Amino acid sequence: MGRTLVVANRGEVAVRVLQTARRLGWRTVALCTDDDVAAPHVRLADDVVHLGSDPRAYLDAGLVLAAARRSGATALHPGYGFLSEDAVFVADVEAAGLAFVGPTPAQVATFGDKLRARHAAHAAGVPVLAASDALTGLDDALLAADAIGYPVMVKAVAGGGGLGLRRCATPAELVAAVEDVRRTAQELFGNPALYVERLVRRARHVEVQAFGDGRGRVVTLGDRDCSVQRRHQKVIEEAPAPGLPDALRARLVGWARDLLAAQAYRSVGTVEFVVDLERGDAAMLEVNARLQVEHTVTEEVTGVDLVEWMLRLVDGDDVLAGRPDAVPTSGHAVQARVYAEDPRRGGLPSTGTLTHVTLPPVRVDGWAEPGQRVTRYFDPLLAKVVVHGRDRAQALARAGEALAGTRVEGVATNLPQLRAALADARVHAGAVDTGLLADVLDDEPWVEVLRGGDMTTVQDWPGRRGLWEVGVPPSGPMDDLSFRLGNRALGNDEGAPGLECTLTGPRLRFSHDTWVCVTGAPAVVTLDGRSVPQWEPVRVAAGAVLDVAAPGHAGLRTYVLVHGGLDVPDYLGSAATFTLGGFGGYAGRALQTGDVLVPADERVADERAADERAAVPIELRPRFTRAWRLAVQEGPHPAPDFLTREDMTTLLGATWQVQAHASRTGVRLSGPRLR
Repeated sequence: MGRTLVVANRGEVAVRVLQTARRLGWRTVALCTDDDVAAPHVRLADDVVHLGSDPRAYLDAGLVLAAARRSGATALHPGYGFLSEDAVFVADVEAAGLAFVGPTPAQVATFGDKLRARHAAHAAGVPVLAASDALTGLDDALLAADAIGYPVMVKAVAGGGGLGLRRCATPAELVAAVEDVRRTAQELFGNPALYVERLVRRARHVEVQAFGDGRGRVVTLGDRDCSVQRRHQKVIEEAPAPGLPDALRARLVGWARDLLAAQAYRSVGTVEFVVDLERGDAAMLEVNARLQVEHTVTEEVTGVDLVEWMLRLVDGDDVLAGRPDAVPTSGHAVQARVYAEDPRRGGLPSTGTLTHVTLPPVRVDGWAEPGQRVTRYFDPLLAKVVVHGRDRAQALARAGEALAGTRVEGVATNLPQLRAALADARVHAGAVDTGLLADVLDDEPWVEVLRGGDMTTVQDWPGRRGLWEVGVPPSGPMDDLSFRLGNRALGNDEGAPGLECTLTGPRLRFSHDTWVCVTGAPAVVTLDGRSVPQWEPVRVAAGAVLDVAAPGHAGLRTYVLVHGGLDVPDYLGSAATFTLGGFGGYAGRALQTGDVLVPADERVADERAADERAAVPIELRPRFTRAWRLAVQEGPHPAPDFLTREDMTTLLGATWQVQAHASRTGVRLSGPRLR
């Protein structure tokens, strides 16, 4: 019988699974919504089933199963979304005659319920943290927390991925957390049940990768450290876990094998443990009965393709035949997750269209590419940068180099924080815990947009030229003289990317000391509320706020130039923004509140900039008035093709007013009516 696999997910996991299935000779089917019709996983598959316009359709179990049946698939891989942990969905898949690429419905039900998982661990002799049973109400929660001792964690019984958790240090915090977690659990997992568990103050998150054949044989594939987290969401993972005592490492591996073997576990699974750095003990945290995001580091140190094992198992292969109970590991691996979120704003997710992506020459599991839309409906994971080294020091160095060569534009990302974390002395020493990332601050310069203004865009000079024939008008600064003079005043190349502000300008906060120069139409410019001059380099201290008001009596546009220019990728040969086309500049649009600009590395600026920084001489500054006399030339269609000779006389002799919505596609005029 032909093997056909449908992947019930999107993003990087869908790409990875489809690639592996195709390599094994399977026919592949992708699911997609309107947002994903041109996504990498769709282009990779042999066939595609469209789920409709709702981007959340991937989470609709009935819709996904119906699509899988229409596709003629013989097997379904769930990826690692919510459906991978939905026991009812797994049972429905198998009842429909499809092989589920993962654990059995009973195993998903057991380990998808954290309380049932705790009971299974206890029965297998695996230690667990002190915790309550399912809570019946707030009073029950308060009594349980008092018995366990604060601090505690309020946890959803269902779900995973760092969701449905709240730490509480006092009864007041517990009261607020119970309802919040209950609501989250109902919305995300369809199960509002909660329990209270002892919170480990200083914890390491260590997990053991395992694989079972479904008949009682389970092998382990080493361990991983996933302690570098943001709000319980893993960010950097490595294998093996550094600095674990050999005896503790052996116990963790043995506990994981015993627990899963007792369930006759099938397919890939991970047993997660919390290591208490104050008490020196460890306990099972939960079991992830699915493929995990960080499986890549295990693959790198074992040489095992876990996705291939999953597919071969459902195809009837005995993938564990001849394997030892513990697969040996070699070297060290590190994975860094690139998220579309802004750590400088509390990890706020960032949405938009990716305009530029540069990935390093190492293993990258991802789906990020120019033109891909990042929506608010799914995990903001863009890519996983994975490296392997002969030892931990080499792996960390290679990871740092790889992230230095990684660039994603169009949305805010956590790349600066990743780079800072991998340079942190505590990480290099292996002294990590789950609270470390909260103290990691990147030192890369940035400019936060506190107000975007009416129409503030990134431009460069001479801009984008020669593309009218394909519908792209000339771009670059409308007043290129003011723009170029501002760059020269700072010692920049005169075409370095800067900001063009139409009417009201932006309000910008600078993270690092720098120099700026504001040119163009006369306007009130302030720095931390203090008036500063135009046409002169102004020193901006770290944390200072620059505010550019609308021009006064004459002119429409002002320009904000920054020492070294702005670090913006070229698109069609220019960094200039073309808003109608949605490309160039910052995400192809005008600036908005919350955007973050990146100044170019000042080292690429002219080394003589300090000597050349000087105010623009008065005699070189353009004179802004409300009226201009222009010399024009007839054509390309002179009278009488479009206008009569009388109209041409009127046109050349009249006084015309430039309309406010004049733009690069045309300077629109108001004046006498032409026949």
